[in-house]
Amino acid sequence: KWKGEGTTQNLENIVIGRCYDYIRVVNPAVGEKNCSQIWEAFKNAFINKDPCSVLPEDYELFINLSLHTIPPNKSLFWENNQLLVNSFADRGRRYMSLGDTLFGFFGDFLNWCGQADSPGLDYESCPTTMECENNAVESFWRMASITYAQHSSGVIHVLLNGSADGGAYPQPGFFADYEIPNLQKGKISQIVIWVVDDIEGPDIDSCGTHSVKILETRLKTLGYDVTCTDNNKSVMFLLCLD
Repeated sequence: KWKGEGTTQNLENIVIGRCYDYIRVVNPAVGEKNCSQIWEAFKNAFINKDPCSVLPEDYELFINLSLHTIPPNKSLFWENNQLLVNSFADRGRRYMSLGDTLFGFFGDFLNWCGQADSPGLDYESCPTTMECENNAVESFWRMASITYAQHSSGVIHVLLNGSADGGAYPQPGFFADYEIPNLQKGKISQIVIWVVDDIEGPDIDSCGTHSVKILETRLKTLGYDVTCTDNNKSVMFLLCLD
């Protein structure tokens, strides 16, 4: 028995439905995609395998089948504020965060894993990242993050939580470890960092201090044009509204 929750019930129906929802309603601009083929590629990445030996590369076919263009200036990276990012991006209408791409939309908020030598999914329990790093979900998001970073261009936005324990820019973290190293410098004109505190939350981190300063320094050293703003008004309005 693993410590994590098991595979989401009705996983196949949910993800195939999401795929059609995405290409028909959310973002028809991506064109035709074969949703059942995408599901098969997704499933084959982790079924019949020890749930602790699924690698990011195992999702390569899935990514290739679901990949589409990410519009320039629309990429929105984040740490520690997923729900805020979802409402701010507005399913791709304002920004296209990882969860607003077809491959990210497909897996958002779901859980899954297989079992060694069995074609079935494990609905009882799945390993957490503490138990093993190469689990089905962690590897999926690593591959998705790498792909998202590689296909982002123009002005890049990063929304960080200034009230997060341990700072706005976590290391290790997906942005630090998988996204920054895979940004394509030639395609990026500027990186805009927004540090937003929770309403009535502690102001732990801000532009030019603590972990945000480490991030700014890292990006500038890599040669990016970086700007940083604390408590961006439009994001704050959304937080107030919520």
